[in-house]
Amino acid sequence: MQGYNLIVIFNKKCDKVLLCKRVKNPYKGLYNFVGGKIEEGEDSFFAAYRELFEETSIKKEDVTLTHFCDFYYYMDNCRVEVFSGRLRKDVEIKGEENPLSWGSVDDDFFNMEKYAGEGNMGHILEEIFLAKDFALK
Repeated sequence: MQGYNLIVIFNKKCDKVLLCKRVKNPYKGLYNFVGGKIEEGEDSFFAAYRELFEETSIKKEDVTLTHFCDFYYYMDNCRVEVFSGRLRKDVEIKGEENPLSWGSVDDDFFNMEKYAGEGNMGHILEEIFLAKDFALK
């Protein structure tokens, strides 16, 4: 089963969430959380921190990631591991593959004309805020 990760990063005040604007399909032109492919035999946390750094320049020292949940798509033979974390301090973000920006946590992440994932982004954020003591270290 192919593995991917999705990484939900909040600013220090937890009022903004890091987004990338997709430049390729699927979801070209829509906003998504950052993440990527887990390499064969790669540890989940290692892969999440690696992808986070590659896509945003955020270092492991800047955030503690929590493995929040997994989604399994059996028809596609695919697993998506969702991680969450809150920045310890303001950091400069730089993305080479997809443009990065900070979005308000109050936005409608269920809006499928703006956000990728068929409503999953809204669901993930709602669940993270329900479990905020666990998910936002």
